[in-house]
Amino acid sequence: MKKFIRIISYIREYKAYMAWYSLFITLSIVFGLFSLGMLMPFMDLIFQKGELTGVINTAAGGSGNIKEMVYGFLQEIIDAHGKVTALGWICVAIIINIFLKNIFLYLSYYFLAPIRNAVTRKYSRLLYEKILQLPIGYFTEQRKGDILSRSSNDITELENSVIGALEGLIKEPLNILGILIFLFIISVKLTLFVFILLPLAGLIVGRIGRSLKKNTNKAQVKWGEILSQMEETLTGLRIIKAFNAEGRVKKQFFALVDEIFHIKNKILNKRDLASPVSETLGVIILCGVLWFGGRLVLNNEILTGSSFIAYVALFSQIINPSKALSQAAYNVTRGNATLDRLNEILEAPLTVEEPTSPIQLAEFKQSIQFENVQFLYQDTSILKDINLTIQKGKSVALVGSSGAGKSTLADLVPRFHDVSAGNLFIDGKNIKDYSLHSLRNLISIVTQEPILFNDTIAANIALGKPDATEAEIMEAAKIANAYDFIIKKEGGFQSMIGDRGSKLSGGERQRLTIARAVLKNPPILILDEATSALDTESEKLVQEAINNMMQNRTSIVIAHRLSTIRHADEIIVLQKGNIVERGSHDALIAQNGYYRKLIEMQEVK
Repeated sequence: MKKFIRIISYIREYKAYMAWYSLFITLSIVFGLFSLGMLMPFMDLIFQKGELTGVINTAAGGSGNIKEMVYGFLQEIIDAHGKVTALGWICVAIIINIFLKNIFLYLSYYFLAPIRNAVTRKYSRLLYEKILQLPIGYFTEQRKGDILSRSSNDITELENSVIGALEGLIKEPLNILGILIFLFIISVKLTLFVFILLPLAGLIVGRIGRSLKKNTNKAQVKWGEILSQMEETLTGLRIIKAFNAEGRVKKQFFALVDEIFHIKNKILNKRDLASPVSETLGVIILCGVLWFGGRLVLNNEILTGSSFIAYVALFSQIINPSKALSQAAYNVTRGNATLDRLNEILEAPLTVEEPTSPIQLAEFKQSIQFENVQFLYQDTSILKDINLTIQKGKSVALVGSSGAGKSTLADLVPRFHDVSAGNLFIDGKNIKDYSLHSLRNLISIVTQEPILFNDTIAANIALGKPDATEAEIMEAAKIANAYDFIIKKEGGFQSMIGDRGSKLSGGERQRLTIARAVLKNPPILILDEATSALDTESEKLVQEAINNMMQNRTSIVIAHRLSTIRHADEIIVLQKGNIVERGSHDALIAQNGYYRKLIEMQEVK
């Protein structure tokens, strides 16, 4: 329940809406009950032989003033116009009450709708904001489809369960309370009898939903796995077909679908059990009321036949609110299960945090310095005692076998990860003291796999500088050797590039990412295997673009291509997280050490 209360706190700004909802739903309930209450004068009008005012004294105590007013008004109409006219007035009163009930019911839903949508909006924002804040390392342990499931299915599920519970926990108690007040007005003795039976029914219904949370969690997890496999299938469809793996992946997918089929059946079976059980219990209680109330009428114990009929009609209305209240309790359970999954992301620790009083890094002046830097991932040492200084305007190449720690070392500079031990300085100050935004604003990255978005060419180039002019975008494209192929496109710079740049070749995609880095015009460049996946012709164009971009900039280059690294001011050779050699290309070749071995093994070509 504490988690549910936390959700309610997210919609505090809509407390005025909640007040209006509560007011209108209360008025709707009151007018609905008055329409049922008119059954008493209706029945008395038909079956009473004498004057209507004669039955007031036999009614239950406490009904006095209201009943006297209604019956007195009807008696005046009877005296003046007859019983048929009075009957018409009763029907008009019922219609007016029902009309007002539904007007206020609509108004209550009108004010509930923004609250419903507020839950979706709030959690969508919180989740997306958290995803942007979480360090890169977090996502290496998560399935993409599971995160997508939490961002879509779980939020929808939360909206339905929260609003279902919110509506049930406000409307139904008011409804039940209103009915009970009317029942007390009609007969205190009979209502006290009802109070003995209702808790027993509530206890039985309340036990049904206790195991729902576990199964709901399982269902959400399976949905995440299904989305993950679907995403992987769409991404790797060419490989699946090439290796005739359709049968295997189909079998895996069908197994997941079958599992969620059985889990959801269990959930629905338990959920649907609440309705028939509560209805059966309601009928049992109703029969108890009929028996006990009938005795009161037959024994003339201050309960008339018309009052008893109205009592039974009103009491029958308490069954549906009771069922709805038990459904609201189920919705709270369901919502808590969904919240647990969302909170796994929302409460995930931020291992890379903004400093309390951040320093703004306006420009890069001197150097990047690694001092005894170590980095551990899940207790595994990735980097050990790294001591390295990169002076402004110099280019440093990181070389080593796969898994040597090259990309991790480069990722420490923009703080995609934080060092586990040691210090990393920029211009003499610890990198953790700078604001993340100002730090990353001075860095551009070109990765092995070009990361592009389903937007125009111009929008992708201007990602890091959204206010760039058309002339600036064109100039960046020219420096990146991308201008010529762009203007040949039908839409030019406004051409859509498709999902992940699917409408472009590999070389074209990479040149766009270089143009993006050029337009940002940063003093620090990180090039991570930027040409390794390209054919010879594309590599030549991209390498030329990289050389253009690297001029007068501080560069950290990770590459297997000798052409990319041989002109670096310093080559850092990494082996199992340690710097084993360093120097220029010619000096390292002369050492006849690990670097030369890498070249001979064609790990550096």
